[in-house]
Amino acid sequence: MYSEILQQELLFKADGHERLTVFRQSYKMAMEIFKISKTFPKEEKYSLTDQIRRSSRSVCCNIGEGYRKRLYPKSFASKMVDSDGECTETIIHLRFALDCEYIDEKTYKYFIASYSEVGRMLNEMINHPEKFLPK
Repeated sequence: MYSEILQQELLFKADGHERLTVFRQSYKMAMEIFKISKTFPKEEKYSLTDQIRRSSRSVCCNIGEGYRKRLYPKSFASKMVDSDGECTETIIHLRFALDCEYIDEKTYKYFIASYSEVGRMLNEMINHPEKFLPK
């Protein structure tokens, strides 16, 4: 697992949205959800599997979009709000996965802790968009 993360790190640029901890964390989580969702039952392919993959990917996609709009703090904050909404949606899908017994309690708690941290970082960005203005 660590070597996969290290390989991922090498793919990221040293600047732009890819240097943000919140982007890296949300990207890592989306990839982990992709891997774990491969074990979901076939009948979930067009429902929970697709939904959790889409929402987890949208967290980092919205961060990337918002970062490009950081010259305009309200637009930047709006995209971070969208990202936070996708983060919450992913958490809800994870709860369904737990209750349907597709993931265990330990896995659920790991994802919840990680996405809660992403949410905290996003809220900091929402509340202080001026910190991300281009220099």
